Amino acid sequence: MLRITIAALLTLTLPAAAQVTGSLGPASPTLKRNVTASGEIVHIGDLIDNAGPAAQIPIFRAPDLGSTGSVPVQRILDAARAHDVRGVDTAGISEVTVTRASRSITAKEIEERIAQALAGQRGMNGTTHIMVKLDREMRTLHVEPAATEPLQVARLSHDPRSGYFDITLELPGSAAARRAPLRFTGTAVETLEAAQLARPLARGEIIQRADIVMERRPKAEVGSDFVSDAGLAVGLSVRRALRPGQVLRQADLMKPELVQRNENVTLIFEAGGILLTSRGKALESGAEGDVVNVLNGQSKRTVQGTVTGSGTVTVSSMTPRIVANVVAAETGAALPPSTE
Repeated sequence: MLRITIAALLTLTLPAAAQVTGSLGPASPTLKRNVTASGEIVHIGDLIDNAGPAAQIPIFRAPDLGSTGSVPVQRILDAARAHDVRGVDTAGISEVTVTRASRSITAKEIEERIAQALAGQRGMNGTTHIMVKLDREMRTLHVEPAATEPLQVARLSHDPRSGYFDITLELPGSAAARRAPLRFTGTAVETLEAAQLARPLARGEIIQRADIVMERRPKAEVGSDFVSDAGLAVGLSVRRALRPGQVLRQADLMKPELVQRNENVTLIFEAGGILLTSRGKALESGAEGDVVNVLNGQSKRTVQGTVTGSGTVTVSSMTPRIVANVVAAETGAALPPSTE
């Protein structure tokens, strides 16, 4: 019984709710705080919501492409009232900000398009091999938002020897671009990606990955022996002091020196299962695998050996008999019988 009563009440209230909803009038006009204009003219409907039939009536000229301006609220209300738009809710706004929509064309975009055109003229792939420098500074160009076509090359001349270029671009469908001819001059050079130093390095210092930055440099500047891959330099040491920003070259690199000149080293004599270690002084520096001269600390004789580790030189070209003689000289023991 209770269920039936509730259903009946709901049925009775539905027509009343529908009647209230149907009696609501149109929403009142409301002022906008910020407006984006898509064309040269601002209409009433751009500034006021719910402006009714007057929404399409033009009342103001929009700012320049990409620019922003403001309109006092009273001017808007006066213009709207002239077209019978009244009772506008201003929400306490004193002025309305109007921005003209645009497509922005930056200097970087221009340079990339020029590089692309020159790369195509030279038969190169991509644009990253060409570095473009304009003769004059270019401010961002604003064109119609509907002008979405890519920039087209209307005329291009280029001197490969000097790098000088003169180019005229066009933007299909843009009146703004036609009013400001897109002619540019400057220089363009082919570039290569080269490894350069991020900090100063002293002679013999080992290169870490953080010490290298990769940057595109003019091809004529880097030469032919530059390091094109940072991984090829990491772990090696430099032959001479280098400054930050300097391009790394193959001739600048060497394997790390494990033995330094005048450094006390461990001499290892080995042959045929006979092993002797002794102390000596390196007479020259050397990396792993280098053959260096070492002054034997006991015999005061100079021997040649191969750098095999940090502060370690191995002499392995001796016969067992010679090694045995060295052992005897070092320890004062009797010489073993000869088996030769």
